[in-house]
Amino acid sequence: MSSKPVTTNQQIVWDQEILNKYNYSGPRYTSYPTALEFHEAFTVADYDMACTQYPERPLSLYVHIPFCHKLCYYCGCNKVITRHSHKADEYLDVIEHEIRQRASLLNGREVTQLHFGGGTPTFLTKTQITRLMMILREEFNFTADAEISIEVDPREIELDVLDHLRNEGFNRLSIGVQDFNKEVQKLVNREQDEEFIIAMVKRAKELGFRSTNLDLIYGLPKQTQALFAETLKQVLEMKPGRLSVFNYAHMPQLFAAQRKIKDEDLPEAKEKMAILQDTIETLTGAGYQFIGMDHFALPEDELAVAQREGILHRNFQGYTTQGEADLIGFGVSAISMVGDAYAQNQKELKKYYAQVNDLRHALWKGVALDSDDLLRREVIKQLICNFKLDKTMIESEFSVNFNRYFKEDLELLQTFINDDLVEVDDKEIRVTLRGRLLIRNICMCFDKYLRAKARQQQFSRVI
Repeated sequence: MSSKPVTTNQQIVWDQEILNKYNYSGPRYTSYPTALEFHEAFTVADYDMACTQYPERPLSLYVHIPFCHKLCYYCGCNKVITRHSHKADEYLDVIEHEIRQRASLLNGREVTQLHFGGGTPTFLTKTQITRLMMILREEFNFTADAEISIEVDPREIELDVLDHLRNEGFNRLSIGVQDFNKEVQKLVNREQDEEFIIAMVKRAKELGFRSTNLDLIYGLPKQTQALFAETLKQVLEMKPGRLSVFNYAHMPQLFAAQRKIKDEDLPEAKEKMAILQDTIETLTGAGYQFIGMDHFALPEDELAVAQREGILHRNFQGYTTQGEADLIGFGVSAISMVGDAYAQNQKELKKYYAQVNDLRHALWKGVALDSDDLLRREVIKQLICNFKLDKTMIESEFSVNFNRYFKEDLELLQTFINDDLVEVDDKEIRVTLRGRLLIRNICMCFDKYLRAKARQQQFSRVI
């Protein structure tokens, strides 16, 4: 592969030498501080206070459904493998208690967004989905145009479930495709029917779902540039509104399921780079807007519009248009971003059940943000969402002299400036087309917690 920089539809410049230079581990910045800074000294009283800190904010709700019918070997999510749907009834009994307990502190605030994640949310039967939606609608006031989305496993769902979801108010779908190649699917224990996925996307459009997102993963066993190009071709024929293309992070020491994937089957770093470059060129060439890191959207999609207007945000669910909302998470391991704090529920199912039943809350740990955290969070958010930062706005909003406050950070940024990845003047910091793929690295310059740790472990590689 040539090291000569390649411009991709004027959205990215691919420079292989630069990507190799900066290809080290780093956070994905779905939050700042990251979840590594959460601690158990954060109490339920702290969480309760955060819930009442900004009563004028709307709410974004996240509900975690941990159950899956089968184990996907690449998965690093919090999940429970079972084929017994009655286990979900017990779970709904407990999550109902949690929802009703937490809702009482939120005083009828409007809900503008709801997302079911997992696990596999469509593990739930139609009756169970209806029950959960009824609980949520009883406790919360949904706006007429609320965004209501759900993650779907195409292997374990009948087509008419989409009709049921639409009737329950769902208007966005996210379908886990990962790869259409049969050998790759077999090696990660996720064999699925391509024709059914095509039928699902078609049915979703007919039913009036606002958009359908397809998830892909590159770096899986036996993937090659040529084979993944075939998957992209099939995906583009469906024309989904959004695409997520994630880098597979192989960390078998952390995730037992990944030990079933043989190291020798994984594509080498050079091949992974080729897959990523081809993916970006293919998708942007087909008219998709590169949102950042791993997301693409058609120009008319709300995410793409929000990015062009400079109002895109990021949270634990990825990129979002719901920036000014408090995010409240329900269910085992769910994370909340509320007030000036983050809070995470117990991540073990037995502990979650016991705690909700005995203590009337699910909190495991969290962190309260200080003024420096809030400032750095805004800086990182602007860079990661908009590829630029308005220094004068930061100075005005936080009453700081930007260059003085971030003296050490700007020194760290200098190497990116020298490599034409970032441009800085009196008013702005701008990420160049060459620097966009390295946005995580650029944001790391402003992460004070990383300085105390050095470049180590626990994060996936940026590319």
